[in-house]
Amino acid sequence: MSKRYLTAESVCAGHPDKLCDIIADSVLEACLSKDKNSRVACEVLATKGKIIVAGEISCNENINIKDIVKSVLIKVGYDPLEFEIDVNIQKQSVDIAAGVNNALEVRNGVDEEYSSIGAGDQGTMYGYATTETKEMLPLPLVLSHRIVKRLDKVRKENIVKGILPDGKAQVTIEYENDKPVRVKTIVISVQHEKDKTHDELFDDILTHVLWKCFEDFQFDLGTEIFINPSGKFTIGGPAADTGLTGRKLMVDTYGGLTSHGGGALSGKDPTKVDRSGAYMARYIAKHIVACEFAQKCEVSVSYAIGKANPVAFSVDTFGTGLVSDDILSEAAQEVFNLRPAAIIDKLNLLNVKYSNTATYGHFSDSVSPWEAVNRCSDFRKAVEKYANRED
Repeated sequence: MSKRYLTAESVCAGHPDKLCDIIADSVLEACLSKDKNSRVACEVLATKGKIIVAGEISCNENINIKDIVKSVLIKVGYDPLEFEIDVNIQKQSVDIAAGVNNALEVRNGVDEEYSSIGAGDQGTMYGYATTETKEMLPLPLVLSHRIVKRLDKVRKENIVKGILPDGKAQVTIEYENDKPVRVKTIVISVQHEKDKTHDELFDDILTHVLWKCFEDFQFDLGTEIFINPSGKFTIGGPAADTGLTGRKLMVDTYGGLTSHGGGALSGKDPTKVDRSGAYMARYIAKHIVACEFAQKCEVSVSYAIGKANPVAFSVDTFGTGLVSDDILSEAAQEVFNLRPAAIIDKLNLLNVKYSNTATYGHFSDSVSPWEAVNRCSDFRKAVEKYANRED
């Protein structure tokens, strides 16, 4: 019997890094609501008493970024009067814009559908799916997301008194023969008011958070539960720890339990393949698993800046595939158009409420278009075609 332990974490909306992601995606959302052709690369830094918004934004309408920042602060649970807001924005580089708006294929005389827009950056994006949970995500990550989402809920609805916006959670699951069998460890750190005792905090979290989050995969008497293991946590948010956009990449994606190309998602318009390519890779991986061709699957897609077609694509089912990975790769490339313009169109990426994607993972909300499984019929036919050809 093979035993191992897998761990993943998630963070509350008031965590300083996540606060920056929400602000960046709220700016993106505002730009796209005014101008669908906006080009946005928004970066945010939050520290004690100051928030800096910087980056490259080209939008045909004026956006009041300071008002957006204030609105996010209020929504998350901070007082905007406690922050000086500094905005340093310039337009997208004309060199980058030239490659995005006039793809290499077009410049070389190729006239194909969706070939007009070039990738906004280079890099490799990964998508992953597993039968482990109904969300098709690793169980430690799903449970960590549940905890922080519940922490935010009980704070906002005053179900638990005396807790504040900053917080994080981590869950370790014990696996036997690649199957999750028990919860080994739960770690929660949550900011609290000075008069909130540790015993009160522990009881409240156990009663109002953990019992709710582990109803379908329960912890046991042997599970280690740590609540604020460092001691008191009365100073939190940007006052305690500087936040930056794109510093919670594993929280945003798959918990560090599969590959990651290093590109952040938040604050970027969908011509940036760090975002759109990652969404499409997840979309394809979910189809491979949902169509029952594999129990788990990782899809990778690589781009060159200014080029519409990807430079590489591959599928890895980790030995769980019912057909070869090569067949799945060929079928996927036939069914799913990987050019940025096609991804934007097929996944409706100009109309997404991006501020909602910044918390609790980009692949946790079933209403996101890249989470839909709606091409199974086409994909099965393509797999059958390539399988018959191989025979």
